[in-house]
Amino acid sequence: MNTLTERYLAATLRSVPTQRRDEIASELRASIDDMIEARTDGGQDTATAEREVLTELGNPDVLAARYADRRLQLIGPTYYLIWLRLLKLLLSFIPALVGTIFTIVEAAAGKGFGAIGPGIVVAMQVAVQITFWLTLTFAIIERSQATVDLPEWTVDQLPDAPVRRGIPLADTIASVIMLALTIAYLPFQHYQSWVRGTDGENIPILDPALWSFWLPALIVVLATTMVFEIVKYRIGRWTWPLFGIRALLNLAFAVPLAWLALSDRLLNPALGERLSWVAEADNRDVLGLAIAVGAAVVAVWDLIDTAIKTRRQTA
Repeated sequence: MNTLTERYLAATLRSVPTQRRDEIASELRASIDDMIEARTDGGQDTATAEREVLTELGNPDVLAARYADRRLQLIGPTYYLIWLRLLKLLLSFIPALVGTIFTIVEAAAGKGFGAIGPGIVVAMQVAVQITFWLTLTFAIIERSQATVDLPEWTVDQLPDAPVRRGIPLADTIASVIMLALTIAYLPFQHYQSWVRGTDGENIPILDPALWSFWLPALIVVLATTMVFEIVKYRIGRWTWPLFGIRALLNLAFAVPLAWLALSDRLLNPALGERLSWVAEADNRDVLGLAIAVGAAVVAVWDLIDTAIKTRRQTA
């Protein structure tokens, strides 16, 4: 259900202590039901009574602060909720955006993975600056202006009640990050690997000949998988069509990888110049078999796990 009452309860409970949510939910729901019943007994229709009751209760953030015995004040009560909402919005994307751009610029300048640390520091500095200057701005407004007639809160501002998702956001973020790092590493190892020639030049781990088709194809599969992860999260649960797409993507990556490894086309032949054990055909065959088996095991395990989740969420 996504009624006004359910939305009001969800908006209120998100800001109260976790250990008290069940107690407050029961108490508040009972109060709302009693108030609505009192109005319907007087002749009002249920929808109108519900709207009027929730309007009378007021902004759920303010009500939550009363339940939690928390003062809505840092810069002053007048603009507190506006300040808090704007602060959350700005912090949700600006620090990450600036930190990412800084990291990309530094990596392009030759710092490689060493640019990640400074990028995180820059993102944290941006977050501190946003918090300080936004708070200072609202403090000045609070103390320099007469009281402003802010728009009254209405039930139409209630957000939809959150849907219980079968796919956690943390899992989606982790999957997207791992896929992005894998995509980034494929071109990175071509220019900066851990193997160097006798003259100090870089020796790529993967055969450079693969850039003619196979590596770009694998990058496309990985990028498509990233999009799939986002779409899957937006849908909110596993379905059998999603399972089918996941199976196709797993096969599209694992099968070429295993074939390249077994046919001795995956690793750079030049590695044998610096790593003597790679120069021996038997060792390369064993390594190729290990890579192929590893790819197959990961793909099969992922499909089994996905099938179990899909069956549970579609039952």
